[in-house]
Amino acid sequence: MIGYIEGKLLKIEEDGILLLANQIGYEILLPAFVMKTFKGKAIGGEVPLYIYHQQTERQPKPVLIGFNQGLEKDFFQLFISVEAIGPLKAVRALTLPIGDIAASIEAGDVNSLKSLKGIGNRTAQKIIATLKGKMGKFALMRETTVPEKAVDEDLEQQVIDVLVQQLGHKMAEARQLVTMAFRSNAAISTPEALFEEVYRVQRSQEPGVEK
Repeated sequence: MIGYIEGKLLKIEEDGILLLANQIGYEILLPAFVMKTFKGKAIGGEVPLYIYHQQTERQPKPVLIGFNQGLEKDFFQLFISVEAIGPLKAVRALTLPIGDIAASIEAGDVNSLKSLKGIGNRTAQKIIATLKGKMGKFALMRETTVPEKAVDEDLEQQVIDVLVQQLGHKMAEARQLVTMAFRSNAAISTPEALFEEVYRVQRSQEPGVEK
């Protein structure tokens, strides 16, 4: 069983990542609270993840679910011990920080748990009945945050890496395009928006195109 992976970040998708480790690309699902920490991470950067690995007779295709901390994985394994909550349902449901979810369980707050994706009244009650009294240390967890400056730097490097490694641009050209894009629009905060601005900058440099 796979319990931990360190590797190179190849791709960020809507609900997970592609990670290269020992020349093998692993598709890893990430709960929303983990996915949030990958915003602006540089493609090509090194990523360490604790892994929950599921493979059963009914589901022979391996499913890998990633976490930044071992304690997050511990919470996940307790969460899926609740009747009718499997790993894939849990990945979709964990849209809030673990500390908030754990505090809601300890407080018996059904309404807060119902705000989780796919969790109805009956399931919320089962969660509380199963896990209340076991959530103390998890309720103390604080949400992982990324300093704004670091996000901006990672965002810039991520787009430069894609321009060079996947789209065939020279490093100097890629850096110049990204710099000009930020000068044109300093409010850019996502890779998609930066790529759009880079494209506009590149187009404006072509002969016959209005500046």
